[in-house]
Amino acid sequence: MQWHINARRGPTMALLEAAPIGWLALASLFALVWLVQLRTRNAGLIDAVWSWTLGLLAVWYAGCGTAPPSLRLLLAVLGGLWGLRLGTHLLLRNHGKPEDGRYRRFREQWGAQAGRNMFWFFQFQSVFSMLLSISFAVVAWSPREPGSLCLAAAVALWLLSVTGEGVADWQLARFKRDPASAGQVCRRGLWRYSRHPNYFFECLHWLAYPLLAAGSPWWWLALGSPLVMAWLLLKLSGVPLTEAQSALSRPGYAGYIRTTSMLIPWPPKKN
Repeated sequence: MQWHINARRGPTMALLEAAPIGWLALASLFALVWLVQLRTRNAGLIDAVWSWTLGLLAVWYAGCGTAPPSLRLLLAVLGGLWGLRLGTHLLLRNHGKPEDGRYRRFREQWGAQAGRNMFWFFQFQSVFSMLLSISFAVVAWSPREPGSLCLAAAVALWLLSVTGEGVADWQLARFKRDPASAGQVCRRGLWRYSRHPNYFFECLHWLAYPLLAAGSPWWWLALGSPLVMAWLLLKLSGVPLTEAQSALSRPGYAGYIRTTSMLIPWPPKKN
């Protein structure tokens, strides 16, 4: 794959220049967040910063790339708004609350090495950011726009997924604000049909970028991002940790697992 600066297109930048700069910026910001959590003993801020900075990578690549301007503008808007919404939601969700159970468990397991290990854990997240941003890069350096059908499908899929994730987040937040819901399992709205509808729509969101990349001979590289996100949520930091915590804190969660689809929304089974 050869990326180059096209002098006729104005101030563009080769991918092999833009990507290291982006990674360095992420690593530096995550190091600052690590310093903050050393003082606060709460690592939850990294969730919001991770989302914001990944969205900013879409904007950065869109500004540096050589794709048609309209395609790069669309990439910046879609990627940037996704990151802004998710990061802001996570910030508001975590603000003023005790540290998330995932990070508390890490501190307990790591003991005296928690400070050092948390630093490398944050930096490890920047690696996944760069892997996910491959989708943005393929779009930003695409030689042409995708066909109108792919373009419309990408925008429609983005709208469906970001709206669906926002609705799922709102429904869960509303449930948790209800004092009568303490210790209970949320089965309202989308959560009646999926144990993790927010994760479902998050995975769906990443399928919009391969459609935007359809004008590139390297479009298939953009398929790696939804696969990476699905692996992260289903096997590493999403479902396993969330369900382990919920099983400990919510007595009805075992029944919820028996009757409710893990990811794809589906009518619940009879208990």
